[in-house]
Amino acid sequence: MKVLVTGGCGFIGSHFIRVIFAERPDWQVINLDALTYAGNLANTLDIQTHPRYRFVYGSITDKDLVNTLVSEVDAVINFAAETHVDRSLMDNEPFILTNILGVQRLIDACVRHGKRFHHVSTDEVFGSLGPDDPKFHEATPYDPRNPYSATKAASDHLVRAAVHSHALRGTISNCTNNYGPYLYPEKFLAIAITNLMENRPISVQGDGRQIRDWITARDHALGILAIIERGQIGHTYMMGGDAELSIAQTARAVIKAMGAHEEMLKFTQDRPGQDRRYAINYSKISTELNWKPQVTFEQGLEQMIRWYQENESWWKPIKQSSGYRKWYEENVGRLT
Repeated sequence: MKVLVTGGCGFIGSHFIRVIFAERPDWQVINLDALTYAGNLANTLDIQTHPRYRFVYGSITDKDLVNTLVSEVDAVINFAAETHVDRSLMDNEPFILTNILGVQRLIDACVRHGKRFHHVSTDEVFGSLGPDDPKFHEATPYDPRNPYSATKAASDHLVRAAVHSHALRGTISNCTNNYGPYLYPEKFLAIAITNLMENRPISVQGDGRQIRDWITARDHALGILAIIERGQIGHTYMMGGDAELSIAQTARAVIKAMGAHEEMLKFTQDRPGQDRRYAINYSKISTELNWKPQVTFEQGLEQMIRWYQENESWWKPIKQSSGYRKWYEENVGRLT
């Protein structure tokens, strides 16, 4: 099998490529990535010379490039996306271009060449749950609350439309918050861990009672692999981590695991349109494909902290860059 992984230099995409090389010794990978701020070649240093790996620099919005690459492979797995809510609130145009137009380019090429397509989406398309609401499931109505989740919702609909109108051999997965090694340090857990390592506080937006469900990127990648190989065409599959925690609880778990003090927790103004709770019912993928998360939050957090402690050379250049410092000061607080 030869697959095109789009966004493979990103956090989850790079984990997926590692899973392929570990679990499928006869698969080849082409990685198409535009190397935006979160698409980092350093995420793939350990696989760049792999004999079954090829990297192509480019965007999924490039129609001719996408068409050429899709013609060479058996399947396309789309991780390429603009993903950060705060950035979408500041400037939505990159989200519209990549998450909508780029996905349509991939769909068109897969239809043209008759290729298998899997689209990686998010639980944020479903909006926000109340404390006693049932968890998101495959039939939950869409209710996006910000430009990021709205563009991801649009791309999900484009995939479903192509399945019905153009016989696209497509599937979709919606997953909750991912964490683990290589998580870009504008995401909460990566900021929390690296800030404590730099003796800076952990900033929590609002009252900190927003609930998220955490899953390791590797468990997510294993679920995607199962969907590609055994999932039903036209179906959506949900993945969660059985780890519902408030942001304040998550921050305190990091503080405890790193031996820091409670005063390192700092509450700041909440962002507009903040979703209060995400949680996923993954019974469908568990029943049909025998998938469930393998790593508990405590285990995954310990592994992640150890990785960041051992890989300062990966995250420090990011946090010291002028672009990152500007983003941090605009969205989190002043860096000193």
